[in-house]
Formats: sequence, structure tokens, C-alpha cells
Amino acid sequence: MNTLKQQNDSSSLEISLVIPVYNERDSLDRLTNWIHEAIGSQYRYEIIFVDDGSTDGSWDEIDRLGQEHGEVSGIRFRRNYGKSTALQSGFDHATGQYVVTMDSDLQDDPHEIPEMIQMIKEEGYDLVSGWKKKRHDPINKTIPSRFFNFVTSLVTDIKLHDFNCGLKAYRREAVENIELYGELHRYIPLLVYWEGFDKIGEKVVKHHPREFGKTKFGFSRFINGFLDLLTLIFVNNYLQRPMHFFGTIGLLLMIVGGAVNAYLAGLKIFYDEALSNRPLLFLGVLLMVVGVQFFSTGFLGEMINKNRNSYVEPNIEEKKGFGD
Repeated sequence: MNTLKQQNDSSSLEISLVIPVYNERDSLDRLTNWIHEAIGSQYRYEIIFVDDGSTDGSWDEIDRLGQEHGEVSGIRFRRNYGKSTALQSGFDHATGQYVVTMDSDLQDDPHEIPEMIQMIKEEGYDLVSGWKKKRHDPINKTIPSRFFNFVTSLVTDIKLHDFNCGLKAYRREAVENIELYGELHRYIPLLVYWEGFDKIGEKVVKHHPREFGKTKFGFSRFINGFLDLLTLIFVNNYLQRPMHFFGTIGLLLMIVGGAVNAYLAGLKIFYDEALSNRPLLFLGVLLMVVGVQFFSTGFLGEMINKNRNSYVEPNIEEKKGFGD
């Protein structure tokens, strides 16, 4: 990983903007100027561009911007690790009192940032999430996104309309207590909530049409999002007690299988019925076997203690100016 950063007085830095970049070279200069126009007169800030293995020369543009603008910092990965890892790396290097995330494709409007920060300051929110109420995206992206947000809100009981909006503002303490990997950036509000930062707000934000590049959204990400949600729920509830999940299922299956087999045994003993051609016999045996396997899995999980850090440390090619 490469990094470049200008030397700033972090003691008075108010906002750290963490911006993942993947093949968005044409947007970066305008985005940097746009951010300065929106918040430069109100806050001391830094911009941390995280180049997630871009192949279009985005890092060269970040390097140039870092030399021209004292607020710009950069981190470069040797390959594409994904948005979650890019955000986590940016969080690790952020020094501001508040952390703001936004996308680098010029669809998020930085003029929304001051009001989001004010919501944190005045209303005590730990996180303020943007809501792209009016979106300028193709229908094959908006319809799955709405369905995804509805289901996620229903399952997690966190009342947000747009979990996946890239524009969010946080108290720094909130992002210091979470670790992102895989595709978990979609569930930052849930991760923050589980860490006790439970005052989560939402603000309707402007969404602009994409001008450069192409969307990174695909159907596979939609499916992976739901799989990650199931993983998160399981890990949060059962990581320290896997027997409560696997053991319960195994015990129920063994009870049902045992009842079926007891019934068939009664038929054989008292009525001398032939059981070799009874499908119910095979069902009872199958339930017993599968139940034992589930129970054993839970028992092994308790012994192994799977409490490991799943965050993959990115391979950083270089760093510049982080006060190393």
C-alpha cells in the first residue's frame, strides 16, 4: 500500500473525509475543489483518498492533488480489496474529531456535510446517514437497492431508508470501535449500533447523476449483501455460543427423528408391521443422523472458540507524510 499525507495539526482538525477510489480519475480534481467550496470556510478538514487498486491512473491524480492541496492525503492498495477494506484503512488514518465518508464519483454532494455535522453536535447523534430520496441511477440499481434497504431495516430494526448511501457522518469514536471487511460497509449503521452508539439519524441528501466512469454495482453484490447480513446476525448472536444455534437445531432434529423411530418401533413390536419399505423409517434415521451432526458442530464450535479478527490487512505499497 502507498500512502501520501500532508503534515497537518491534527489537534485542531475537525473533519476527516474518507473517500474510497476505484477508477475515478476524472472526478477527483473536481471533487477536491467541490469539498473545499462546501466546507473550507467553516471547518479544518483533511481528505483521505483510498485508491483501491485503480488501473486508470487515479493514484497519479491523487499524488498531484496532494502536492497542490495541503488537506489531501492518499493511500494506495496494490490490488483491489473492496470498499470495506478501503474505508477501514481510511478510518485507521483519520485524525479529525468527526469522520465523513462519501463516494468519489461526484454523486454525493459535499454541501450536505455541514448540516450533518451540526446534527451530530446539536442533536447528539453518533452517526448521521444520508438518504438519497431522489436517485439518479438506472432502475436495475434502484429497485434492488430499495428492496435491500427495506429488508435490512426490517431485520435489524434500525429505521433507515438507505443503508448503502456512501455519504455518512460519524463521531470519531464510533468508527474507532468497528472493523470492516468483506462487504460489511453496507452495514456500518448496524455495526455501530451493536457497539453501543445507538443514536443514529438520517438526512435527505442530494444525489447527482454520474458524469464519469461507470457504476460498480452488480447483481452479485445484491446477493452478497444479504448473505453478509445473515453472517453478521449469526456472528453477533452466536459467535461466543455456537452450541445455542447448532445444538438447538440438532436437538430438535434428534427429538423428531427419535419420535418417528419410536412410533415405527411400536408398529413393529405390537402389530408386526414390515418396516423395510416404509419411507418414514428412512426419514426418522436421517433426522437422527443430521441432528447428531448439528449437535457435534455446535460442540466443536464451543471448543474451537472462533473469536478471531476477520479483517484482512491490505498490502500497502507506500506511505507518505503520515508522520512516520
